[in-house]
Amino acid sequence: MGKYVITYDIGTTGIKTCLIEIDEEIKILGSATLGYKLYVDDETGVKGGAEQHADEWWNAMCISTKSVFEKVPYVSKEQIEGISFCSQMQGLVLVDKEGNCVRHPMSYMDQRAREELKKGIAHGVQIAGAEVSKLLKYLKYTGAVSSSVKDPIWKYKWVEAHEPEVFSKVYKWLDVKEYLICRASGEFVMTEDSAFATLLYDTRKGHEGWCKPICDMVGVDMKHLPEIKKCTEKVGEVTEKAAEELGLAAGTAVFGGGGDASLIGVGAGSVAVGDTHIYSGTSGWVGTVVNKQVVDASAMMAAIVGADPGKYNYFGELETSNKCVEWVKDHLALDDIRVYLHDKNVSDAVESLQINLYDYMEQVIDTVPAGSNGTIFTPWLHGNRCPFEDPNAAGMFFNIKIETGKTELIRAVVEGICFHMRWMLERQDIKKEVKISKVIRFCGGGALGEVTCQILSDILQREIEVVDSPQNVGAVGAAACIAVGLNLIPSLEHVKTLIPAKKHYYPNPEHREVYNRNFRVFQNLYKSNKENFEILNG
Repeated sequence: MGKYVITYDIGTTGIKTCLIEIDEEIKILGSATLGYKLYVDDETGVKGGAEQHADEWWNAMCISTKSVFEKVPYVSKEQIEGISFCSQMQGLVLVDKEGNCVRHPMSYMDQRAREELKKGIAHGVQIAGAEVSKLLKYLKYTGAVSSSVKDPIWKYKWVEAHEPEVFSKVYKWLDVKEYLICRASGEFVMTEDSAFATLLYDTRKGHEGWCKPICDMVGVDMKHLPEIKKCTEKVGEVTEKAAEELGLAAGTAVFGGGGDASLIGVGAGSVAVGDTHIYSGTSGWVGTVVNKQVVDASAMMAAIVGADPGKYNYFGELETSNKCVEWVKDHLALDDIRVYLHDKNVSDAVESLQINLYDYMEQVIDTVPAGSNGTIFTPWLHGNRCPFEDPNAAGMFFNIKIETGKTELIRAVVEGICFHMRWMLERQDIKKEVKISKVIRFCGGGALGEVTCQILSDILQREIEVVDSPQNVGAVGAAACIAVGLNLIPSLEHVKTLIPAKKHYYPNPEHREVYNRNFRVFQNLYKSNKENFEILNG
């Protein structure tokens, strides 16, 4: 008989809670999805702001936990061996000694701290947006550089500068899942991958942990930094109060889990050195497993600490990936087709809407020729991070003609996301220390659509693999952490045998020329419009 666990996939716009059985395979028995809001710009009271409300995370966690038990009635709360998390990363959640937030958490998308970035690192003689001496110091200790306005250090410094009364109440600096761990167990901890994502983590062998020289350099109070734990480690137990609110048994083990950048690749079975995966959720990325730190500072790419000790994820991020598809849903598709497909009602659940959207895309955008008749979309709806850092970058449609229709625009959005993935993949491939796999595993909500998968294969000119339930790979990765923690499997790399590919897509050579042509234009669009973005959005 297998072991039952519950995992929480905490995304930017919603949480997915899964009740999972770990046996000869990792099997999702039931899931529940609940959305919450991302508050941006005027809603936060500051330009570039992107915040969320911690109570909305917790309430969604409580409701969805009870819901999965209703869907799987033969599993009782007493049978749950542990809970764990896969979460959005690089948020800033500042809490007091009781674990209460002293202000609304800032999302990884928050880019208000431009002045703090300039004062902290982007001044004097610079390389890749960082003052030379500080850049070298960063690379010496952490192997990565905090040169993005969206990095949590600068959000922390913004609070210190602009909200001193709030800052005086801070006991610990947590990330998103760490806040939920604290609320569930009362423990103030941070997993190694989350600690690295603060860019205050010393990665030197034998020195792993919080880095005092970097903290001193950027002005971070080390008393605010919590105890560091492994992703596969039991970090606490569910308290009586939390158990009542969640519908779990008090004393249920709480495991560290990991960030989405760490565990989505694990859940997709991309765990061996050289394995490459592409993720398309609200945000998106290209990640390749490496066994040493690699950095491309000019492209804002670095090998981040992974959930598996001794391995790193060489990582390039697109801020708005499937968020662009959500924008299509709200502003282009939904107006015409109401509920996407046929004139019928569907559930308001996030996943139901998503699946119905892809049903629509399967039937409609596939009627548009490859290349969208020359229409190109840039998927930078909230600035961009890799392979260029520019908070002013924005989305646009290029080369619209009188005959251009809505279906071309929708397909162009999907192609634009895939073009950006190709850009990041090719940038990774130029590093001699990085060996990109010939076959790419594609996961996230974007992998639900067969047309999207084929477009990605055609644009990359590579074979694409998709696992079963690609939108749930984060939850599977979190379950793998529990499996290691309970000694059910020897290591995270072992999970590869439990997650086979279910679908394969092969590039159509007839589309190579048009996509190569459009890709060249796609890359040129940023170069040609950088100054215009600055004028309009700077």
